[in-house]
Amino acid sequence: MPGTLYLVSTPIGNLEDFTFRAHRILQEVSVIAAEDTRHTQKLCRHYKIHTRLTSYHDFNKEEKTPVLLELLKEEKSMALVSDAGTPLISDPGYYLVTRAIAVDVPVVPIPGPSSVIAALSVAGLPTDAFTFIGFLPKKTAARTRLLQSLQEDSKTIILFETPHRIQATLLAIKEILGDRRIAIGRELTKTHEEVIRGTAREILLSHPSRVFKGEMTLVIQGKAKRTKKETKTGIQSSPF
Repeated sequence: MPGTLYLVSTPIGNLEDFTFRAHRILQEVSVIAAEDTRHTQKLCRHYKIHTRLTSYHDFNKEEKTPVLLELLKEEKSMALVSDAGTPLISDPGYYLVTRAIAVDVPVVPIPGPSSVIAALSVAGLPTDAFTFIGFLPKKTAARTRLLQSLQEDSKTIILFETPHRIQATLLAIKEILGDRRIAIGRELTKTHEEVIRGTAREILLSHPSRVFKGEMTLVIQGKAKRTKKETKTGIQSSPF
């Protein structure tokens, strides 16, 4: 039997958000494949984990994957971690996982922190169904097309954004999706954690020149569903 590939979730900020199972697995595996070994080393040092680290990221995945698969075939188990949160969620790992599955390597999730779920839980928006799109495209045309494709989606929308692009993204949301309710989770679980709630317009007016810092997760209201009465009469429902 080959070794097992564990997908281990790690804290998104607060180091106390680390499960007992994740701690045990990282101690027991033969190697930890990390997006940034320097970042993961801080976590390992804090929890006195001495397992060997090796780098695995989008820029070396093609050359590194065969090496890791060979270790797994030798019955050596390993853990895959990203810099923060759950591996593969807008982070490296998909390439390795698909190839591990193809050669019958057991792939086991070790669940834990996720900024997507954390932000959704405190947003004050519907949680029964949501669409996660990761980061918006950097190019304006591609970003516009993606947002336009979500105009009729009634599910809550979740995306990641960087501080220097947040103002442009809020403007694009307002212009394309309308003045919908939004919650911005910033620096979640960290010392300066903040959740900003309001419509796109309200947030833009309240923070016209603010220089945001830290990672951000945006939770956006989906398109409001029309009632049976509105459908029959042709009355347009409010977007919030």
